[in-house]
Amino acid sequence: MSHPRPKSFLHAFFSSEALGGYILMLAAVLALWVANSAWAPGYFGLLGAKLGVHIGPVMLRESVQHWINDGLMAIFFLLVGLEIKREMLDGQLRGLSRVVLPGVAAAGGMLAPALIYLAVNAGNPQGLRGWAIPAATDIAFALGILALLGSRVPTSLKIFLTALAILDDLGAIVIIALFYTAQLNGFALSMAAVLLLCLIAINRLGVVALLPYLAIGVLLWFFVLKSGVHATLAGVALALTIPLRRHGQPSPLHKLEHALHRPVALLIVPIFGFANAGVSFAGLGLDALTAPVPLGIALGLFLGKQLGVFGFAWLAIRLGIASLPRQASYRQLYGVALLCGIGFTMSLFIGALAFDSQAAIDATKIGVLAGTLCSAVAGYLLLRSGGRAVHAQAGH
Repeated sequence: MSHPRPKSFLHAFFSSEALGGYILMLAAVLALWVANSAWAPGYFGLLGAKLGVHIGPVMLRESVQHWINDGLMAIFFLLVGLEIKREMLDGQLRGLSRVVLPGVAAAGGMLAPALIYLAVNAGNPQGLRGWAIPAATDIAFALGILALLGSRVPTSLKIFLTALAILDDLGAIVIIALFYTAQLNGFALSMAAVLLLCLIAINRLGVVALLPYLAIGVLLWFFVLKSGVHATLAGVALALTIPLRRHGQPSPLHKLEHALHRPVALLIVPIFGFANAGVSFAGLGLDALTAPVPLGIALGLFLGKQLGVFGFAWLAIRLGIASLPRQASYRQLYGVALLCGIGFTMSLFIGALAFDSQAAIDATKIGVLAGTLCSAVAGYLLLRSGGRAVHAQAGH
């Protein structure tokens, strides 16, 4: 009786993520068009406009872009945290045998792009802070491309990509916590720790209603924001305290995850993409792409991801510590490795943390867009042609 739920969940997951990927692509194209049109002053003016929000007695006044990147994206990270917890305790990442191949591939897919970026920026000390930008994979965008391919790609590879991207997100969360944290505020950090202990306590006491967790989560987000640790990490911390199992009743974690999937995939991530993909190309020449920062990002995403993901996965399979996903060929695995170079959402997010100057942030956007576009097109074309070849062989 436990088999139907994972099937229906995976179907809903892939459907929402794929649709979210299409909307994200549209949001990115729209942002680029607006940023290079007569509406550009209004677009950039809106993102820079200050907006005040009350958190209890405290008034927070930040730019619209800040609210999107630190506020809405905290909900995105909450969903990511829920996915990581569920997959590790009750899903595709449960058990060592299931986690080896995507885990090894994710490690390679983070190491190789970072090394390529550092090599390109070796003579650019200011740019070295962006080393983690090409290390992330955008699961919504990548699954959107896979959905276009239909049955040409076996479900096992879609699950592999999902598991890899979730582990990739976990790595990005650790990187943000360790390397992109500002000067710490001791009082705010202490309050955040107390609230996290409260969340753990109500979990231990068997509280299954979501409202107490979410109410404390809002306060946790506020104090993490003020602590100097990036505010979105509060979403991950909250997710890890949401109960997964409840005997005889629906799981609180599953309920919250299902409630968040569509709003995050279809609304929050596209809003982030629209707010962060817009870059003006006025006056930009070829040198805008060949400068160390954008070139390092583009090469890291396009070359580093395919070399790291496929190379480490191939090595793990050859050494006998993992096996090729069912009904998949090495050619298809390589195509998926190419799609891992789609680093849109998380790469732009890390870029906004890494750099302060608008010029460096614009350079990041150019590199991310170039690397993502090359990876998406190359991965799609390889998987499309590979799918036909597989069908032809089967028929023969």
